Amino acid sequence: MTPLIAITGNYSSGTCTMLEGYFASIVAAGGSPVIVPPYADEALMDALLDRVDAIVFSGGGDIEPRLLGQEPLPEVGEPNRPRDAQELPLMRKAVARQLPVLGICRGVQVMAAALGGTLHQDIYVQAHATLTHSQDAPRHVATHAVTVAPDSLLASLLLTPQQRQQGDSTLAVNSFHHQAVATPPDGFRVTAVAPDGIIEAIESTQHLPLLGVQFHPECFILGDDTRMMPLFQWLVQQGELYARTRHVHQHHVVLDSHCDTPMFFHQGVDFLRRDPRILVSLPAMRDGMQDCTAMVAYLPQPRHALSDGRWGGTEAADGDGFALANTLLDGIDDIVRRSHGQVLLANTADDVRRAKAAGVRCILPAIENGYALGTDLTRLDHFARRGIVYLTLCHNGNNALAASARPRDVEPLYSHAGLSALGEQAVRRMNDLGIMVDLSHAAPQTFYDALRVSRTPILCSHSSCRALCDHPRNLDDAQLAALAASGGLVQICLYGGFLRPESDGPATVHDAVRHILHAIAVCGIDHVGIGTDFDGDGGIQGCCGSHQLPNLTRHLLAAGLDESQLAALWGGNFLRLLTRVQDYAERK
Repeated sequence: MTPLIAITGNYSSGTCTMLEGYFASIVAAGGSPVIVPPYADEALMDALLDRVDAIVFSGGGDIEPRLLGQEPLPEVGEPNRPRDAQELPLMRKAVARQLPVLGICRGVQVMAAALGGTLHQDIYVQAHATLTHSQDAPRHVATHAVTVAPDSLLASLLLTPQQRQQGDSTLAVNSFHHQAVATPPDGFRVTAVAPDGIIEAIESTQHLPLLGVQFHPECFILGDDTRMMPLFQWLVQQGELYARTRHVHQHHVVLDSHCDTPMFFHQGVDFLRRDPRILVSLPAMRDGMQDCTAMVAYLPQPRHALSDGRWGGTEAADGDGFALANTLLDGIDDIVRRSHGQVLLANTADDVRRAKAAGVRCILPAIENGYALGTDLTRLDHFARRGIVYLTLCHNGNNALAASARPRDVEPLYSHAGLSALGEQAVRRMNDLGIMVDLSHAAPQTFYDALRVSRTPILCSHSSCRALCDHPRNLDDAQLAALAASGGLVQICLYGGFLRPESDGPATVHDAVRHILHAIAVCGIDHVGIGTDFDGDGGIQGCCGSHQLPNLTRHLLAAGLDESQLAALWGGNFLRLLTRVQDYAERK
């Protein structure tokens, strides 16, 4: 498939133009260029981004400083307002959707301005530039050098192997500008600088395909000079990968098996609108082409003072957990009601598939922590009628049902190391009601006890691999193998502390890929999925919310997984397990 690469057109005096170097470079790199004239209709922008696989923001006139909260300097030329009206929102929309972006000259300035960075209106007045940054030499001739960060994407593309081997990080470039990036946006870093300190390139630090350069690489091909072609080859390759990513998300259910968004309901967040306080929302799911989330009513294990001054947790007498679970489930119901058909409540695999076919999002309700039951197992029947699809037996701290992987320092009320007798009864009743038994957060003995007791396969809705990160919340290889042998499913969690030791630095999407591939190697592809733990401390560099799920898919494709494996990973396996558990209950 030839990727479709959009290029923003220049505009002046009622005419949209495009210099040959832009489309010639894209064609030579194997892409199909589409020139985009300026328009301010955001619905048309969305329609464009639905179809293209990558985008070049091209060079051109000045950006209106007032749009960035600045009064214009005398040196600022006539702003290109029609382009500003399109390109600033278009950049934000493209980045939100994870499209590959290459910004050139004005384009890198649009990247910075649209995403929260700042610009120099005039580099000679504000940055005291000393080089000639608007050359008289032909456009395909390099007139000054820049220093490239040796560990950058730009260096990997444009520095020769000999340069990298010798530690030479200089790159000869052309120059046609008087504005420049002053500070890059959050999530970007400077990767090339001119000798006078002017920023010449920025790129994403979040493992996203976002790169901007101040020079004009498209000009070189017109002088039969191919030194800059790796930039365009990179963009076309990323566009091809994005096209495959979009195909997976459009044609298969994309399901996250664990998010904690209801924890924020008391803050007045609105799931139906963009809200910086939450990582999962309807707009974010649309941007990330996510179909379904399993949204949990999370209950922290309470601490109660005991008569001897120690701490314990007890749920035998009070109904706080039951009441809180119902309040949070009511909040999920309210989302569905207020969405007027944009979000559906799903309780079965068929519900999820129908929502996918209808082009709407859906929520699977669940409960995290058996504290919701107290010691009254009739509450399971109540929650089954409310449509929950799974219940996590415990959280941090033991409860009346099960021992936790992270017990409190003092647990005087619960002597069991695994499932209690009540916990065994709860597992059997969940089997009878068609509720999946979730063992994330469970102690190893709880895990093996539940595998022994349960008559249906077990779910671990948000866990990772202990072989790669030695954390008590993770599953070791013996547990992974036992889970797979019983027909169960591990959903890899995107909480950074479960993916790599905190002392090794922040976790990234590459760590998530490593855990997913390890789980597949141990369990087989049919027993692995993804449970992000978004809004419950989940979220890593390169996959920090629902909107960035395509970036995880992109990295998994790059790692060698194919469409059928991704279909299983992203939802097929979870829906198969849900159906099997519910079918058992129907037969009962």
